[in-house]
Amino acid sequence: MTLKNIGFLVTIVGMLFVVLTGCEDDEYSLPQPKNEFQNDCIKRTIGPNLVGNRIEFAYAMALPPDLGALASAQVEASIPGAANTRFDNLAYYTAGNGADVGIEVASPSSTEGNFTNVTFTRDTFATTLRYYYVIPEEARGQSVSFTFSAKDSNGKTVKYDMGPYEISNMDMALDRAVNGTAMYISVADMAVYDAAQAATMPDKIDVVYLYRSIGGKNFNHALVAPAADPVYLPGVTLPAGVDNNTKIIETLNLRDQHLARLQYGVYVDEVDFRNLNLSTASNFAINLKAESGAWVETEDGKYRAYIYVNSVNANGSAVISMKRLTMF
Repeated sequence: MTLKNIGFLVTIVGMLFVVLTGCEDDEYSLPQPKNEFQNDCIKRTIGPNLVGNRIEFAYAMALPPDLGALASAQVEASIPGAANTRFDNLAYYTAGNGADVGIEVASPSSTEGNFTNVTFTRDTFATTLRYYYVIPEEARGQSVSFTFSAKDSNGKTVKYDMGPYEISNMDMALDRAVNGTAMYISVADMAVYDAAQAATMPDKIDVVYLYRSIGGKNFNHALVAPAADPVYLPGVTLPAGVDNNTKIIETLNLRDQHLARLQYGVYVDEVDFRNLNLSTASNFAINLKAESGAWVETEDGKYRAYIYVNSVNANGSAVISMKRLTMF
């Protein structure tokens, strides 16, 4: 009963908001919980919504214990989610060390089409469940909305609408290894190729990765357009036909959280690509460090991308991640 009481109090407090208006201070009084079945919801994830990523919600349900118990919960998505769209069947509390600790309160959820359902297996009158919506390709460039609902043991239901949320047209590729062999980067494919592979698709190679330790010069890790001055491609013999003149702007301290997966709440969004000023762009970026990056635009202008350097190695290798927007 202790866990349920805590869940009930946390849920009720989360449902009630006090809005202070006017210029003078009002005397505060503790909100009183309503004697009825209630629900509330928050969106836990922030930043652009990318295909393949997930949107996470916390759905709270509560009713006074003398009115019954929770029986089931459901989410209807306006566009069916991709595989692994689900309700978490655990209710969480925060331990003293700050870690989330889950308690099973329901059976594993089931998702069919637009609907995800979960049935409670634990006698509880208040809890919060997490819902994960995996964004499908079908939602690209569209908006998606959600209707959350819960039913109690007496058959009474409550509903809560969330959205609409815009789904981005951006694409993303994570953790691509580059080195002295896998050095030919295709923004179109969001992939890395070796020389033999690049020779079969020269028009798709937009950037060359290389590492050079040159005395007296800060060259080190670099991203260079194939058409750049050969001084920026020392010792590189490009495969026949690899000659795209890609625009490149080196960028420091832009740690996109999708790409970096670090603590920074910074996101590259579509508007950043569309408003990008490339009038002063070069076609090379040298001396790149871990957690730096480069804006790039393909020669034909079809794609703009942000290439983030996750890590570098003194042996002449690095790991990169990329966000990309198709411009036309």
